Amino acid sequence: MSWHPPYHSSKFRHVYGRVASREQSYNGLQITGGVQDSHCCAVNPQFIAVVTESTGGGAFIVIPVRQTGRVDPHHARVCGHQARVLDVKWDPFNDQRIASCSEDCTVKVWDIPKNGLKENIIFPRKELIGHARWVGLIEWHPTAKDVLLSSAYDYQVCVWRLDTVTAVAKTPVCVIRSHTDLVLSVSFSEDGSRLATTCRDRNVRVLDPRTGHLLQGSYNQSHKAWKVLFLTNLNLLLTTGTSLWNQRQYALWDPDLSKPLLEEDLDGGCGVVFPFYDPDTHMLYLAGKGDGNIRYYEVSAEKPYIHFLAEHRSLLPQRGMGVMPKRGVDTKSCEVFRFYRLVPVKDLLEPLSFLVPRKVNHTASQRLSSQRCIVSASLVSASLVSVSQRLSVASSQRLSSQCRSVSFSASLVSVSQRLILSVSRLCLSVSFSSVVPHQPSHHFLSEESTNITNLAKQFSKLCLHHFPDKHQTMWQLFYMQREEIRSLRQQLDQRDNRIQQLELEIKNMHNQHNQCLINTEQLKFH
Repeated sequence: MSWHPPYHSSKFRHVYGRVASREQSYNGLQITGGVQDSHCCAVNPQFIAVVTESTGGGAFIVIPVRQTGRVDPHHARVCGHQARVLDVKWDPFNDQRIASCSEDCTVKVWDIPKNGLKENIIFPRKELIGHARWVGLIEWHPTAKDVLLSSAYDYQVCVWRLDTVTAVAKTPVCVIRSHTDLVLSVSFSEDGSRLATTCRDRNVRVLDPRTGHLLQGSYNQSHKAWKVLFLTNLNLLLTTGTSLWNQRQYALWDPDLSKPLLEEDLDGGCGVVFPFYDPDTHMLYLAGKGDGNIRYYEVSAEKPYIHFLAEHRSLLPQRGMGVMPKRGVDTKSCEVFRFYRLVPVKDLLEPLSFLVPRKVNHTASQRLSSQRCIVSASLVSASLVSVSQRLSVASSQRLSSQCRSVSFSASLVSVSQRLILSVSRLCLSVSFSSVVPHQPSHHFLSEESTNITNLAKQFSKLCLHHFPDKHQTMWQLFYMQREEIRSLRQQLDQRDNRIQQLELEIKNMHNQHNQCLINTEQLKFH
């Protein structure tokens, strides 16, 4: 039996939460006093939306993220609902579009101006009318644009299409009627092909959002699920709820929902526990409504599946919270997750950042002498750099020799080489953007494309000036260059395949060696 350490080794063991100062928070908000179990707050890199108290209807406020400090009590609001707003969600494909649902049985979609609200917005971009009772939950589709899901107190879940011309939609594209009681939470899978729901009848369901057909269902007597969440890259399902003894707990499920893989009690609190998952770091955050603490864990695909890391504590309870998308966190300060906590006792919206401590290798003498020893590494894989360099060098050499063979001028050779190098840089940039998302910027790509266009025009003018009657020669050079590049690519592909075969052979030899050692030890034991 192998020995295991008494603690879980993790890169995120020392993650800690840092609360923003009062100057960097948002205070003076009239936070809603509703009892709906929703986040009451939604965040994207540009705006923050908070459901507020209002008389004679429902409203929520939209604040720019950079506009910290005290909020003007007369700040403009979105106030087109006729009853209390229950939930708000930003469109993941458009930072200036937000959806809201209300006790007036409607769902409305709003367009927010780029510079924020300057006056109250009353008329929505689109209104969805299809529920007979309060609409308590809304959720955007994670991969399909203009698809919105809503759930109401009429036990129905509706899927809406928003790219229609009409301003009022009354017919959803799909109506799911599999629930026999109030739907408590919904969660899309990573690609949006499955929809998980929890219901007050204690059932956890996995459905097809396009047809509404029930794919999997589970009923567990010992665990009453309130909230559900797909752990996207692990192919697991997590629910939070209560046990038979009213202990708050979480449960981990296989996709078939046969029985929980894990059930773990948290405490004896009474507030609903909201789960949040970060697929990049495999970290799970559990925050209870009315609590002042946030527990965070690391999730793995092997037993015991969930490993407790630490807990952030605060003296102020939270009513709801929003989560900043990953494209809005501050990576320069090693921030991996950011909450926006609603603290009603102080009318405060408080940013809470979770940071990974940076490992410092500076010595005292280096620090005092102002010597910087920063070690950096390129995010571009070595294979991409090698391919680009080899293609640019080979093409330049080949083109130079061919140009000399037909007595091209020095200026024409220089322009042709610059053109080849610019094309190679552009290819490398596109390949780099496929490896590291959002890099390089579109501004850089547009500059490279403009540069290539100018060089190509200059190359064409020089060719027409020096060789007005040798179009056939130019086409021959073009086809020769294309065949040369194609052969280089084939050679690279063949070498990559050979490397993979050698790696597999080494792995098999290593496994055979280990098996021989095991057999030898067994023979010695007998």
